Amino acid sequence: LAAYDPTAAIPKIHWNNLYKLVADANTVIDRVEVTNFSEEIKTSLLAKARFFRGFAYRTLAYLYGGVPLELHEVVSPKTDYVRSTREETLMQAKEDIKFAAEKLLDIANVKDGEISSAAAYHLLSEIYLALDMNEEAKDAATKVIDNPALGLMEHRFGSRATEAPGDVYWDLFRKNNQNRSSGNTEGIWVIQFETDVLGGGSSTTGLKVTGNYLFERNCTPYTGLLELKINGKKYKPFNNWPCGDYTGGRGMGWAIPTKYFSNIIWEDDFYNDIRNAEHNFVRHFKVQNSDVIALGISEIDVENPPEGLNIVVPARPLFAYQTKCTTPYNHPDELYQDKDTWKLKSIAGTTFTDQYMFRLAETYLLRAEAYFKLGRKDLAAVDINEVRGRAHATPVQEDLIDMDYILDERMRELGIEEKRRLTLMRTGLLYDRVMRCNPYYANPETNGDGVGMQEHYNLWPIPQSVIEANIGAKLEQNPGY
Repeated sequence: LAAYDPTAAIPKIHWNNLYKLVADANTVIDRVEVTNFSEEIKTSLLAKARFFRGFAYRTLAYLYGGVPLELHEVVSPKTDYVRSTREETLMQAKEDIKFAAEKLLDIANVKDGEISSAAAYHLLSEIYLALDMNEEAKDAATKVIDNPALGLMEHRFGSRATEAPGDVYWDLFRKNNQNRSSGNTEGIWVIQFETDVLGGGSSTTGLKVTGNYLFERNCTPYTGLLELKINGKKYKPFNNWPCGDYTGGRGMGWAIPTKYFSNIIWEDDFYNDIRNAEHNFVRHFKVQNSDVIALGISEIDVENPPEGLNIVVPARPLFAYQTKCTTPYNHPDELYQDKDTWKLKSIAGTTFTDQYMFRLAETYLLRAEAYFKLGRKDLAAVDINEVRGRAHATPVQEDLIDMDYILDERMRELGIEEKRRLTLMRTGLLYDRVMRCNPYYANPETNGDGVGMQEHYNLWPIPQSVIEANIGAKLEQNPGY
């Protein structure tokens, strides 16, 4: 119930952070006109502030539906907020992002990590889809796709381009490969992560740094917990944990993929699609313990695990995972306890690559969604096959395209990278997809809360503390809570 209770921390933290972004943006918007800046600087500041305000309201609308709209700096206590509708919230986000798209600099003229007109048009396309303005969504995405400074990466590149195994998809997620300065023409908005810098998000010292991002720790298995019982004796097959190889680094195994993600969506093209190659989606783990190897077990296959494991796969100690969440054989030197064996210190586990917020492959899939909704499956197939073609996957036939197929292709291309909850809440399909694709969480007996997936979970609750603080007017709770 951590995300589905009005008194829980998760909906409150997101609400507070998003409205902090709104408040900061409103301060800039209201005060910029009284500055002595040039008109060029004023326009730039307004465009950036309105981008982030629109980004916040778009996210609030997906998560909570209609929310209070505040478009000015609040300089005294205010306790009489009322909710707008979801459409009104999205329309405000659309107006802010449209302004930003028209006023921000082109992506070729901004620094790595800085927002650009391309980032705004990408986001605008998504918001148009949420508003069912599909022609406009197609046109906004086309502005990004047709930008001569952008293009899908088709050939190996970057910091580890000569290594094998590997491919261009693998290269997209290696250290120092996400930004335009590295030759990457696919990243549209890339979040910058710096090591051991306050606010940088990553640490080699074990110190807390603001925004600590634990991608590796959350999304790779805790292989150090795995035990194997052979002839009545227990062994740890991964006795060099934590290890900076393909066993997952300093994983803690919190984000176990569903069978739908790890298996079902790949079934039609399991061996052709490079996104499902072993170095991109690990399913075979090389045993480290020489005693276990001597007994004839040199690797553990998640699809056909050996007898004697102390778990039923998938589980926290062992599951298939995507290597885009970690840096195999490439952690910071300060984190190795013994680099000869790739043994890591226990403080490893944070994120040491910059992260895509928007990537051109997703823009193609947004335009494909717009074409599908416009009844042009033929053109949707063309865009989807741009993405699938880069992955060496079999082209999709237009008669197979529906919203489920588009969502599946987003999983294949953007797995653990996209903010999946936002996609499913944007489309109103969170409940539907969980019920059909994730029976473990749909079932009250197995999901841990005794309730199971509920239809009203398509929206989060308005935080109870916000409702209670708003003493001057009634702030309506979402249905079902």
